[in-house]
Amino acid sequence: MNRKPSLSLAAALVLAATATLAQAQSPAPSPGALTRQEVKIERDEFMRTHQWDNSNGNWVLRPGFEAPAGMKSRAEIKAARDEFMRIHRWDPSGDAWQPIPEGPRELSKLTREQMRIETREFMRTHEWDVAEERWVDKRTPKARKR
Repeated sequence: MNRKPSLSLAAALVLAATATLAQAQSPAPSPGALTRQEVKIERDEFMRTHQWDNSNGNWVLRPGFEAPAGMKSRAEIKAARDEFMRIHRWDPSGDAWQPIPEGPRELSKLTREQMRIETREFMRTHEWDVAEERWVDKRTPKARKR
């Protein structure tokens, strides 16, 4: 009579042990994935060409190094941001950016406080997409990569 429960207990233990081993195996690397050595080389190259800027809290190019070809400069990215802010206005009641119906506005006529508030809201709601080279809304769901 004791034989039946002990057989089922042994089968359950064998099943649990094999399932754990199968889950512990790492998946095969995807075809486009970098190897560990390639990642280390990329890191070393980045550290050679960049330095940490405490005032900005960001990495910047070291003096004497050029930005990669095709990459927009910081000034161009800021100009795109300012252009967006010139034709849109932050609506706190709707918690969204609204196009200005009467046409573009002069940002230079805004007070420092108004400009600071709108810039803060823009940076909260948007991020720069390097691949598309444009500002995109953070709150818009992105298509999943397969």
